[in-house]
Amino acid sequence: MNRRIYLLLLSLLSLFCSCVQANNKRIDNSAFKIPRSHIVELQDTQTQHVYPLFIKLPRSYQANPDKRYPVIYITDAGYSFQIVSGATRFPMNTGKMAEAIIVGISYSKGSKGSASRVRDYTPFKASNWKMETGQAKQHLRFIEAQVITYIDKHFRTILSQRTFVGNSLGGLFGAYILATKPALFSSYVLGSPSFWYHDKAIFKQIELLDKKQIVAQTKLFVGVGALETKVYMAHEMVGDAKSFANMLEAKLIPTLQTKLMVIPEANHETAFPTTAIQGLYWIYKNNT
Repeated sequence: MNRRIYLLLLSLLSLFCSCVQANNKRIDNSAFKIPRSHIVELQDTQTQHVYPLFIKLPRSYQANPDKRYPVIYITDAGYSFQIVSGATRFPMNTGKMAEAIIVGISYSKGSKGSASRVRDYTPFKASNWKMETGQAKQHLRFIEAQVITYIDKHFRTILSQRTFVGNSLGGLFGAYILATKPALFSSYVLGSPSFWYHDKAIFKQIELLDKKQIVAQTKLFVGVGALETKVYMAHEMVGDAKSFANMLEAKLIPTLQTKLMVIPEANHETAFPTTAIQGLYWIYKNNT
């Protein structure tokens, strides 16, 4: 009897181990990869900082060797690239939006993300900040001279169709580009821009903007969460976004089309995904 029980238990144990092994074979431990995407690293020739670029090609890219595409440039790529890639996938693949190359500019290697973005996205030096600030001019030079040049050289791009996407300090950086080199991009999507930085000094630059520098059919989309007010946080970002839009409207720039969206129930942490897809859909929507 004991021998029969022993053999039965041994058989059950063997069966259990086989089941575990079978289940383990179904587990794929490889990392998830966004389709048609790869990473390239570029070194800023002046600062020596190395920046990974996350690049995603449109679905039709390989099958249409003569076709050229707009390019969407995104800051804070570690956070925003997967959001923009996922949100635009269905509307682009179904023809609701024009297909575009997506380029995410990540943080400099060897730096914490917070330090890299505070340094690169702020236009003015702030002496009361512990992190380095005020290198937006240099980062813009890097993007113009190296990133855009690289993308235009290696991929089939439409030179007149570039979109800038930035959120928070990245949105502030986008406003700085609009104020200083507006023709570099044909459209802008600014999410929850940190206009409050350095006592709202960016507004002074916007006031000095020469409307003749705005190329024809430039589009500017500004999105901000309805809860981004002093009732819920330290800064009045809704009011600042409205002031920004009003300043541009007062300039009567015939070549600039502006849209402001206040997103219901969204705060600073949750507004960007809506800003990104609504802004890009507004810019790239196909009317057919």
